[in-house]
Amino acid sequence: MTSTTATAEPVAATTMSSGLTFLMAAACGLVVANLYYAQPLAGPIAAAIGLPASATGLIVTLTQIGYGLGLLLIVPLGDLMENRRLIVMMIAATTIALLAAALSTTPGPFLAASLAIGLTSTAVQMIVPLAASLAPAEMRGRVVGNVMSGLMLGIMLARPAASFVSRFSSWHLVFFLSAGVMVLVGITLAYRLPRRMPQTRLSYGELLASMWTLYAGQPVLRRRAFYQAFQFASFSLFWTVTPLVLSGPAFGLSQSGIALFALAGVAGAIASPIAGRLADRNLSRPATLFGILSAAAAYLITHLATEGSTLALGLMTAAAILLDFGVTMTLVISQRAIFGLGADLRSRLNGLFMATFFVGGALGSAVGAFAYAQGGWVLASSVGIALPAIAFLYALTERRA
Repeated sequence: MTSTTATAEPVAATTMSSGLTFLMAAACGLVVANLYYAQPLAGPIAAAIGLPASATGLIVTLTQIGYGLGLLLIVPLGDLMENRRLIVMMIAATTIALLAAALSTTPGPFLAASLAIGLTSTAVQMIVPLAASLAPAEMRGRVVGNVMSGLMLGIMLARPAASFVSRFSSWHLVFFLSAGVMVLVGITLAYRLPRRMPQTRLSYGELLASMWTLYAGQPVLRRRAFYQAFQFASFSLFWTVTPLVLSGPAFGLSQSGIALFALAGVAGAIASPIAGRLADRNLSRPATLFGILSAAAAYLITHLATEGSTLALGLMTAAAILLDFGVTMTLVISQRAIFGLGADLRSRLNGLFMATFFVGGALGSAVGAFAYAQGGWVLASSVGIALPAIAFLYALTERRA
């Protein structure tokens, strides 16, 4: 499939050194972690700031809302403004938001800071398109995969790290420490990132208006967003429901045990560099199908042993690794595909792609919690299997390039 509105690739791309790739991967992981620090700490934070128990969910929800708004309203600026300056400005804003959260003692300021943390942490979705723009076309998949491995590690390690720090100190320290890390990240990126000035000559209003045209005119974007939305819905369902399953009477794990279980998913991040290399070798289609099937298979293997047994716990851990591997694989391949649609469209395309991805995840969490309440793990896992199954059937309709 070809793009009807793609712009030409620059004649020469800056070669990405391994050091710069590592730096961008580390920055992505450290910035995206800010979205997840509050999740295991929501209860203690609510109690400390006087937020009613019934409103505790706002701590996480407002961060997610801020991130979603940032994907649509701020990330597209990467096609308009000098990239290095924009990224550093966003990280500086994240630092201020983290400090505001750390210093909050009442609900209003903390919730406002949560919204701002989500909004400004979209800097990660500016770093990834920049990495794609700096990489030569024949290495783009590899570079995107390596950078995305840092992002996935940040997502998976943030919750255990926050739980560990708060266990020995307080939740305030989590945000203070992250603010300090953001200062170091911002300074390092300001010195190490190369400048990139987009060629787009649109006003901000025209830039936002162009996003609908892009979505309507880019079949590759729509298809890839569909795959990922359904897979991420399955991913979010799994990580919403499994803590409930593992803390239930069958397994009886403590919060520390569940945190260790969550670390298993980190192994799935190995899919990022593998997926990038497969995409560079024109193996995107079979790798996509494999990634989608892996997500469905992850749920199936959880039913091969008696619930609550040691084998069942081992299979649940294997399922977490397999699911994360499959979702990460298709994510990297999808981003590599949409970044090939035009050098001056990448930030807008990535914003649209990730916003669709994000909506899928939010719906997956909600549906998963409802399904578990109605029919336990059997019903929840059935929905978890159905979601990638739908994506797989749709993937079979894709014509070969």
